[in-house]
Amino acid sequence: QVQLVESGGGSVQAGGSLTLSCTIGGDTDNWYCLAWFRQAPGKNREGVASIDWDADAAYSDSVKGRVTISEDKTKNTLYLQLNRLKPEDTGIYYCAARLESSCYSWYLDEPAQFHHWGQGTQVTVSS
Repeated sequence: QVQLVESGGGSVQAGGSLTLSCTIGGDTDNWYCLAWFRQAPGKNREGVASIDWDADAAYSDSVKGRVTISEDKTKNTLYLQLNRLKPEDTGIYYCAARLESSCYSWYLDEPAQFHHWGQGTQVTVSS
Protein backbone atom coordinates (compact mmCIF):
# COMPACT_ATOMS: atom_id res chain seq x y z
CA GLN A 1 0.00 0.00 0.00
CA VAL A 2 1.20 3.49 -0.76
CA GLN A 3 0.01 6.87 0.50
CA LEU A 4 0.19 10.02 -1.60
CA VAL A 5 -0.03 13.57 -0.25
CA GLU A 6 -0.01 16.57 -2.58
CA SER A 7 1.01 20.10 -1.74
CA GLY A 8 2.04 23.31 -3.47
CA GLY A 9 -1.22 24.42 -5.04
CA GLY A 10 -2.35 28.02 -4.92
CA SER A 11 -3.66 31.00 -6.83
CA VAL A 12 -1.57 32.63 -9.54
CA GLN A 13 -2.07 34.98 -12.44
CA ALA A 14 -1.88 33.79 -16.00
CA GLY A 15 1.70 33.42 -17.12
CA GLY A 16 2.87 32.49 -13.64
CA SER A 17 4.43 29.29 -12.32
CA LEU A 18 3.82 26.77 -9.59
CA THR A 19 5.57 23.65 -8.40
CA LEU A 20 3.41 20.87 -7.01
CA SER A 21 4.82 18.16 -4.78
CA CYS A 22 3.57 14.70 -3.92
CA THR A 23 5.14 12.86 -1.02
CA ILE A 24 4.99 9.09 -1.32
CA GLY A 25 4.67 7.07 1.86
CA GLY A 26 4.11 3.46 2.78
CA ASP A 27 5.42 0.69 0.54
CA THR A 28 7.98 2.62 -1.50
CA ASP A 29 10.19 -0.35 -2.28
CA ASN A 30 8.09 -1.37 -5.25
CA TRP A 31 8.30 0.04 -8.73
CA TYR A 32 5.58 2.52 -9.61
CA CYS A 33 4.30 4.36 -12.57
CA LEU A 34 3.53 7.85 -11.18
CA ALA A 35 1.33 10.49 -12.70
CA TRP A 36 -0.43 13.78 -12.23
CA PHE A 37 -4.08 14.23 -13.16
CA ARG A 38 -6.30 17.26 -12.85
CA GLN A 39 -10.00 17.88 -12.66
CA ALA A 40 -11.75 21.14 -13.44
CA PRO A 41 -15.25 21.85 -12.09
CA GLY A 42 -17.84 19.95 -14.09
CA LYS A 43 -15.24 18.08 -16.14
CA ASN A 44 -13.74 14.63 -16.13
CA ARG A 45 -10.39 13.92 -14.57
CA GLU A 46 -7.67 14.25 -17.21
CA GLY A 47 -4.09 13.08 -17.29
CA VAL A 48 -1.36 15.73 -17.24
CA ALA A 49 1.94 13.85 -17.07
CA SER A 50 3.42 10.53 -16.08
CA ILE A 51 6.87 9.20 -15.25
CA ASP A 52 8.12 5.65 -15.04
CA TRP A 53 10.81 3.99 -12.96
CA ASP A 54 13.47 4.93 -15.53
CA ALA A 55 12.37 8.60 -15.45
CA ASP A 56 10.82 8.45 -18.91
CA ALA A 57 8.07 11.05 -18.98
CA ALA A 58 4.92 11.53 -21.01
CA TYR A 59 2.74 14.63 -21.25
CA SER A 60 -0.73 15.47 -22.44
CA ASP A 61 -0.89 17.70 -25.49
CA SER A 62 -2.58 20.44 -23.47
CA VAL A 63 0.48 20.97 -21.26
CA LYS A 64 3.38 19.78 -23.40
CA GLY A 65 6.18 22.35 -23.37
CA ARG A 66 4.86 24.11 -20.26
CA VAL A 67 5.05 21.34 -17.67
CA THR A 68 7.81 19.13 -16.29
CA ILE A 69 7.30 16.02 -14.19
CA SER A 70 10.16 14.73 -12.09
CA GLU A 71 10.84 12.47 -9.15
CA ASP A 72 13.38 12.58 -6.36
CA LYS A 73 13.67 8.99 -5.22
CA THR A 74 15.89 9.96 -2.29
CA LYS A 75 13.03 12.06 -0.92
CA ASN A 76 10.20 9.81 -2.17
CA THR A 77 8.69 12.89 -3.77
CA LEU A 78 7.07 13.49 -7.13
CA TYR A 79 7.03 17.01 -8.60
CA LEU A 80 5.10 18.85 -11.27
CA GLN A 81 6.57 22.15 -12.46
CA LEU A 82 3.86 24.25 -14.09
CA ASN A 83 4.99 27.20 -16.23
CA ARG A 84 3.19 29.81 -18.34
CA LEU A 85 -0.03 28.92 -16.58
CA LYS A 86 -3.35 29.58 -18.28
CA PRO A 87 -6.84 29.99 -16.78
CA GLU A 88 -7.78 26.64 -18.32
CA ASP A 89 -5.13 25.00 -16.13
CA THR A 90 -7.38 25.68 -13.14
CA GLY A 91 -8.48 22.60 -11.26
CA ILE A 92 -7.66 20.12 -8.53
CA TYR A 93 -4.38 18.35 -9.23
CA TYR A 94 -4.03 14.76 -8.10
CA CYS A 95 -1.01 12.55 -7.71
CA ALA A 96 -1.54 8.92 -8.72
CA ALA A 97 0.43 5.69 -8.63
CA ARG A 98 0.20 2.34 -10.38
CA LEU A 99 2.18 -0.68 -9.24
CA GLU A 100 4.16 -1.13 -12.44
CA SER A 101 7.62 -0.01 -13.48
CA SER A 102 6.50 1.11 -16.94
CA CYS A 103 4.14 3.91 -17.86
CA TYR A 104 2.35 3.81 -21.18
CA SER A 105 1.21 7.13 -22.61
CA TRP A 106 -2.36 5.86 -22.91
CA TYR A 107 -2.52 5.51 -19.13
CA LEU A 108 -3.04 9.29 -19.04
CA ASP A 109 -6.34 8.73 -20.86
CA GLU A 110 -7.58 6.21 -18.29
CA PRO A 111 -7.50 7.29 -14.64
CA ALA A 112 -8.85 3.85 -13.68
CA GLN A 113 -5.42 2.41 -14.52
CA PHE A 114 -4.09 4.01 -11.32
CA HIS A 115 -4.78 2.31 -8.01
CA HIS A 116 -3.57 4.92 -5.55
CA TRP A 117 -4.58 8.56 -5.32
CA GLY A 118 -3.83 11.57 -3.18
CA GLN A 119 -6.45 13.99 -1.90
CA GLY A 120 -5.57 16.67 -4.43
CA THR A 121 -4.32 20.24 -4.32
CA GLN A 122 -6.16 23.22 -5.83
CA VAL A 123 -4.59 25.32 -8.58
CA THR A 124 -6.39 28.50 -9.59
CA VAL A 125 -5.16 30.63 -12.48
CA SER A 126 -6.71 34.05 -12.97
CA SER A 127 -6.64 36.01 -16.19
